[in-house]
Amino acid sequence: MKLYSYWRSTTSYRVRAALNLKGLPFETVPVDLVAGAQRDPEYVALNPGVGVPTLVLDEGAVLTQSMAILDYIDATWPEPRLIPAEPLERARVLAVAHGVALDIHPVNNLRVVQALGTEFGATPDQKKAWMQDWMTKGFAAIEAQLSPDTPFAFGDAPNIADLCIVSQMYNAERWEVPLAAFPNLTRITANCLAVPAIMAAHPDNQPDAKEIK
Repeated sequence: MKLYSYWRSTTSYRVRAALNLKGLPFETVPVDLVAGAQRDPEYVALNPGVGVPTLVLDEGAVLTQSMAILDYIDATWPEPRLIPAEPLERARVLAVAHGVALDIHPVNNLRVVQALGTEFGATPDQKKAWMQDWMTKGFAAIEAQLSPDTPFAFGDAPNIADLCIVSQMYNAERWEVPLAAFPNLTRITANCLAVPAIMAAHPDNQPDAKEIK
């Protein structure tokens, strides 16, 4: 499989971690979002959404949207399971995962930050305040849904909620979001990063990672 990915992309981070947890080999194909590589015609033909990740399967089928990719991966290679089968547990896990993927991420991604500057004249400080505000609000909602009694979001092993959390917490650290009010999220993130398969998916460990000064 080929995973078209950008090192700092939190959505790509989720998928890399899932593939690693499943023990699935894949080739990383870097897409430099800052340089605009996602708008190259050849790439747009693969992913009309002009984003990452894009997963190309061995037989050539193309999948886009990280949550859809994660669902496919879990349905095709069910061990270790990332999305619970039991309906109530599944709903609770997906509520947290979607809290990140559908509430926080859409207003915190690169294209939004760029538009704040180019279309609305936002200063760097205003962009930072925007990012911090939406993450803080989203994290408060998620923190309240988590128990302090488990190492991961919903038990003793990471699932799709944890993958969404750990990737968004990377973005929070990047934007210097105060995290003292979120002990559950902080604990879960530390435990995720202690899992080699997840740590290997960390942005800093990607072939296209760059030193940002």
